[in-house]
Amino acid sequence: MKNRLHGTITQGFCAILILFTSIFYAQDKLRAPAYPLITHNPNFSIWSMGDALNESATKHWTGKDHPLIGIVAVDGNYYRFLGNQGKNYQTVLPAADEAPYKALYTEEKPAVDWMAMKFDDSLWKTGQAPFGNETSLTKTKWASSDLWYRRSFDLRDRKFEKLYLKLIHDDNVTVYLNGEQIYHNMGWQRSYKYISLNPETISTLKRKNNILAIHIRNTGGAQYLDAGLVTDAPVDQKVNIRKAQQTAVKLTATQTRYNFKCGPIDLAAAFISPLLPDDIEVFSRPVSYVSVKVASNDGKDHNVQLYFGASGNIAVNTPVQEVKATTFEVGDLAVAKVGTTQQPVLKIKGDDVRIDWGYFYVATLSENTNQNITANAETIGIIGVIGDSIVQPQNEVEGMNLMLNTVTELGEVNNEEKETIYLLGYDEGESINYFGAPLKPWFKNDGGTMEEVLVSAHQEYREVIKKCTDFDQKLYRDAKKAGGEKYAQLCELAYRQTIAAHTLVKALNGDCLFLSKENNSNGSINTVDVTYSSAPLFLIYNPELLKGMLNGVFYYSESKKWTKPFPAHDLGTYPIATGQTYGEDMPVEEAGNMLILTTAIAQQEGNVDFAKDHWETLTTWAQYLMESGFDPKDQLATDDFAGHLAHNANLSVKAILAIACYGKLATTIGDPVTGQKYLDTAKKMAEDWQKKAADGNHYDLAFDQKGTWSQKYNLVWDDILGLDVFPAEVHQKEISFYLTKQNKYGLPLDSRENYTKSDWILWTATLADNEEDFKALTDPVWQYANDTPDRVPLSDWHWTRNAERRGFKARSVVGGYFIKLLKDLKTGE
Repeated sequence: MKNRLHGTITQGFCAILILFTSIFYAQDKLRAPAYPLITHNPNFSIWSMGDALNESATKHWTGKDHPLIGIVAVDGNYYRFLGNQGKNYQTVLPAADEAPYKALYTEEKPAVDWMAMKFDDSLWKTGQAPFGNETSLTKTKWASSDLWYRRSFDLRDRKFEKLYLKLIHDDNVTVYLNGEQIYHNMGWQRSYKYISLNPETISTLKRKNNILAIHIRNTGGAQYLDAGLVTDAPVDQKVNIRKAQQTAVKLTATQTRYNFKCGPIDLAAAFISPLLPDDIEVFSRPVSYVSVKVASNDGKDHNVQLYFGASGNIAVNTPVQEVKATTFEVGDLAVAKVGTTQQPVLKIKGDDVRIDWGYFYVATLSENTNQNITANAETIGIIGVIGDSIVQPQNEVEGMNLMLNTVTELGEVNNEEKETIYLLGYDEGESINYFGAPLKPWFKNDGGTMEEVLVSAHQEYREVIKKCTDFDQKLYRDAKKAGGEKYAQLCELAYRQTIAAHTLVKALNGDCLFLSKENNSNGSINTVDVTYSSAPLFLIYNPELLKGMLNGVFYYSESKKWTKPFPAHDLGTYPIATGQTYGEDMPVEEAGNMLILTTAIAQQEGNVDFAKDHWETLTTWAQYLMESGFDPKDQLATDDFAGHLAHNANLSVKAILAIACYGKLATTIGDPVTGQKYLDTAKKMAEDWQKKAADGNHYDLAFDQKGTWSQKYNLVWDDILGLDVFPAEVHQKEISFYLTKQNKYGLPLDSRENYTKSDWILWTATLADNEEDFKALTDPVWQYANDTPDRVPLSDWHWTRNAERRGFKARSVVGGYFIKLLKDLKTGE
């Protein structure tokens, strides 16, 4: 099937949901590492990974292409404003995502010449690719440390100007072609990488019996291997599509807006995810708006059409999965819908995975609109045929790499703007396996359907956009007042990223569950120390959501499914919340986190009802900290990047403050004797801590490691919660010391390495008693976000000397940036 646009509409342009405004915004001062476009939960999260909306393919936060294409036709000239056709490949030797194939393999070490063309592999096993230990993703099980792979193939054509090894591997890999090593990599690559082969290698190819040989070694965790060969695909484009000139981009808390010049037409595109925390009905809708506005800029009338294309691969984990797409109408809306044919609901779990069940929707007004589905044979994200050819409309298509096409005839456009609104939505059907119970998305609690949600969202568009704009403006004003313009911009950048790493569902007992995915660090669901980091945002805007992050952890202990005297680290691996899957406990870390956050909720709500509901559990955890928290034994903590650490001084601070929190709660609940006991104990521990951690002009990383230091960011709760356990001079001694240890892109996490965690810098800076010191510590974080060469959703773990990402992306912990605003709103500063 070839892609062609329908009859009377001049065809050929690709577009994604875009919300446009008549106002031309000035270039935002902060250049985001990546710009959020569609942000609702870990499965439905699409980003633009560059400065211009039309310079690269739009991607899921994991980095896999989730293409949205936008093209405007002006008097027969075409301008692309959204997405990019990217590089196209033509298969030479298919990988498993293109066609099934078999290869020879062994898990026993072969002779040294095993990669040679004439090696006798007759005793090797035969298996279907891909190989690995993840049953839902692989065809042949490989669970040992090493795998050796040989694949014989013939070639009719050997005249390649370019040839690429197409490879995905986990972990260390060495690749040979016809006996010669062509690639070696230590580490893993969980998306296909295309490695260019040199002309000498290409010249060794034969008509018969070529050998692709691979040795892969697993060092822990997931295992995976697949490979093929590709060459550059010929370009088949019937018309010239120019790149629209982007003139501005503006990012606010819920909106990303772009402006373009498309010849004699100005175009404004806005992506709005209405994550309004005080309106749960709207907040829980997995629907984003994309508005496109056009107007003449030369005083003349122009004939204009819009094309918006959305890839069916938004609904798959890997492009090899077959999907079914349909078009239909609901009320005034034309709707296209796509999902996998197999619908493996809640079968896949892990970190670098995407949803492959449920359905992705694109909707817009049906008037003057044509929708159809086409197969994009060349590559996802481009239009196969553009120009005078005609797309044959299809209402139902099954296959791979489908494209949902929407073409809107705008007619004559003058200097009065015309707006087209697209709605992008995702209905997961079932979102979370919660201890054996499949839970539906929140919007389905009352039996609603996605079609009804789309209609409501469209009808309420103007009202919702006004609420979003009002919310964005207030957030910016409040944050600027708390920490300055750069601080406000960091909060804007963090807002959607933080929320989109969660899924909102309701437990069978009625509990709100707002469950995080530990994006790009291990894929855990509802990790307690991730919740702790992100909590400031939710404490400010809706503590009910923070309760939803704690409810599952309380349930896990109170149901006796978890029996240890401290909280679990997590509830499983997203989206399967059936019990901790992380390899080690974090006893003091997680007990301290839960007690501090429960106290913060009580403070924000002005009552202790939530704490009362879990008092027995909180008491168990507080007693554990009384016994084991002051001088922690060798154990994991949230800052374990440089390894285990005993006698951790910052972890001790957390335990001390958590003990004080329990005392404060006990007093408020009506047990002043117990309350005073715990408060007195915490203050005595704080006195002992100052002696034990003292090291001249600062305090140590660990009690037994003189000459070291670390950020004592946990101290921030002493002020926010009004505990008054540590004297103010402790805070200021640390701040004065930190100011001498900064690098260009921030304060290192501790004395062991020059990398840092940006969320903790914001917490540490909030200890400062003056604006100058706060900005001195936080401005380098702004500079990191602005300068980092890693164009991914903001990483919270980076090197402080060169702004490069050390690890992580798209994590919710950047919600911790809101800590200064939380403090100021509490203290009235």
